[in-house]
Amino acid sequence: MMGAMATVIRPYDGNDRDAVTALSLRAWAPVFASLEAILGPSGLFAWMHPDWREDQRRAVHSALADADLDIHVAEVDGEVTGFVAVRIDQDSRLGEIHMIAVDPDHQRQGIGARLTDAAATRMKTLGMEAAMIDTGGDPGHAPARRTYERAGFTPLPITRYFKRL
Repeated sequence: MMGAMATVIRPYDGNDRDAVTALSLRAWAPVFASLEAILGPSGLFAWMHPDWREDQRRAVHSALADADLDIHVAEVDGEVTGFVAVRIDQDSRLGEIHMIAVDPDHQRQGIGARLTDAAATRMKTLGMEAAMIDTGGDPGHAPARRTYERAGFTPLPITRYFKRL
């Protein structure tokens, strides 16, 4: 927990792009492995993600370049260890954690909780009345679900089905 004590949450800077991209790919590797285990036998995973790393790299770069997202990073001793991207909807007064990741080398130190709390605080400061985040129900997303539930988010079970045609 020593690293969590030195965690600083600060606004994203374009110079953080490579570090955020790299940590995101490491953080989401277990998620994609879980999805592959579930969808693999049907061929859906290979069809949906022929190169998941490139898909995710593009998704992260798109989020980082999106002027409508409010992005912050977590730093431990000057090293970028996580990030969170927040979308604000002034009309609905609903804030959304659009994307969040913590480097696996720094997980289980409270950084995800700090990023989630910082995002919720930012949303409230910007006038949001509620916050939302989506995540998967598969084993790869279990740590994320625990983090969000500890932060006070209420899960709404949703089932999404896929079929390879």
